[in-house]
Amino acid sequence: MIEIASHPTAFDLHSYPHAPRRPSAPSLGPTVQLPRTLARPAFAEVSREAIIAVAPELSNVPVEYIRRGLRAKANEMLAGISALAPSHMPSSMPRSRLPHSLNVPLRATSASQPSYPTHALAVTSSKNPSDTATLLPVHSLVLASYCAKLPYLPSSQQKPNSQNLYLPVLPLSVPSPAAFSVLLSFMYHHRLEAVLKALFPMPAGFLQSLTHEVVKGALASGPTLHQLSSYLCSSASGNPQTLTTHALHVTELWQTMAALGLVDPELWDIIDLAWEVILGAFNLAAAQPQ
Repeated sequence: MIEIASHPTAFDLHSYPHAPRRPSAPSLGPTVQLPRTLARPAFAEVSREAIIAVAPELSNVPVEYIRRGLRAKANEMLAGISALAPSHMPSSMPRSRLPHSLNVPLRATSASQPSYPTHALAVTSSKNPSDTATLLPVHSLVLASYCAKLPYLPSSQQKPNSQNLYLPVLPLSVPSPAAFSVLLSFMYHHRLEAVLKALFPMPAGFLQSLTHEVVKGALASGPTLHQLSSYLCSSASGNPQTLTTHALHVTELWQTMAALGLVDPELWDIIDLAWEVILGAFNLAAAQPQ
């Protein structure tokens, strides 16, 4: 079992009941308090040894170049994942029945050179233990290139020209399996709009044009933050419970990123933006006539 501890929080996640300028942390009642910011953990670069363990040929390649190369091969890797026969690659499985490995038949794919996954992660929550694990096929190099706190993944030996794929099954405990799925998709697609969209409703026009520069610009613009907070507050009909659910999505993503040691400044800026928007929406909801 690979267990990733939860990142310490400045508040109890279970005790929850923007104005044009920076909002204060809202308190909407005796049990509803949010911290002003979600602190970033100390930066830690990914392990060179972990990368060499899964791709020794990249021993002298800078990590940023490896990540760029992976983004260029995203379609090939996703095609490799899509080639796995669903009958032998279930989306979930009881923890008590997890095998040591899966032998998965390969389906035909339109990709000329699909890149097949190397492992299957059996993901469970470290905060809310469940009898069911979410199974996710992954490429070990992707995880090693992004996650500084993930232990080394064991090697995965494949038979040349085989019609089946051998996938070692690795149990992984993280703060939020749902948040981990969002982060895993980002490691492949590198789409900031998909991450933000998974957290709460945002204007379609804003998401369509979302780049890292847009995120940084929004963080520096009081009017833009107010506009986004107004949209979120309106979409939630000013309901504090709905906004609390959105806030939990953000904090679970934050905790899981910190627990994995996920190295990507763009993702951390997305967390900052999402939290500013959440705080603003709470403040706007609190100002509405009861």
